[in-house]
Amino acid sequence: MVLFFHLCGTGWTAAPGKSKLFPVVLQKRVEDESGKFRPVKEAVYWKPEQTAIIVCDMWDDHTCKQAAKRVAEMAPAMNETLKAAREKGVFIIHAPSGRMNFYAGTPQRQRAIEAPFAEAPLDFKWKYWNDEKEGAPLPFVRAGGCGCKVNCKGWEPDETGLRHWKGEKIPWTRQINTIEIADEDAISDNGQEIFNLLEVRGIDKVVLMGVHTNLCVCGRPFGLRQMVYQGKNVVLCRDLTDSLFQQNDPPISHFRGTDLVVEHIEKKICPTITSTTFTGKPAFRFDENATH
Repeated sequence: MVLFFHLCGTGWTAAPGKSKLFPVVLQKRVEDESGKFRPVKEAVYWKPEQTAIIVCDMWDDHTCKQAAKRVAEMAPAMNETLKAAREKGVFIIHAPSGRMNFYAGTPQRQRAIEAPFAEAPLDFKWKYWNDEKEGAPLPFVRAGGCGCKVNCKGWEPDETGLRHWKGEKIPWTRQINTIEIADEDAISDNGQEIFNLLEVRGIDKVVLMGVHTNLCVCGRPFGLRQMVYQGKNVVLCRDLTDSLFQQNDPPISHFRGTDLVVEHIEKKICPTITSTTFTGKPAFRFDENATH
């Protein structure tokens, strides 16, 4: 059962330029009297000029080839979502971590570098699982590891059996080129730079999309936990994300594993939305019959 609370509003409201309130359906999970968590939806309205999307680690390749295939499958839908969001006036930040040199000297990279410094309430480090705030972790939520049935070259198991990357060179070089970087966008993987960009524009609503849900999307210095701790009104775009854990960990399908990670986020970190918010079209779904 999904509960739905609708906030009073007048719908789409005209404002100067591209500024027009757009409806957002937030989903979170709330514990009921029986101790079960149930999805609750809430309709709100956001101003596009106060909204940003951060595209996390949508690289052109990956050390896990099945992960790379899923990124390539998802990227066209993400690109259409970003186009629709831009048309509404939403600010787009591309964050292909560790690959800023590829974009050196571009206007979008310079935009992030040159944004005026804004003092933040906390540091910009990785934000790992917080037992106090999030409770006992699902055993695979913090895990990584190649998800292929046969280890990709460079992934080797440790004494616990978890696969770790021990290859000499990572294969990604840039953000996957299926995703357009428009003239008005920004590029950064630096938490302070991204915070500067948000503050100078008066942005307090942030959407995270990209990979991987249980790792970088939650933990990066610009990720979900960081944005929550900064006091931003952050959400995960739950249909445009994917997780990373090794085959049979958990002993369920890859996509059910991602669903469980999303459910944890809705319970303990922040609400989620879908790409329908921007496109007006059905949410993206992976082809679960494909080889992943």
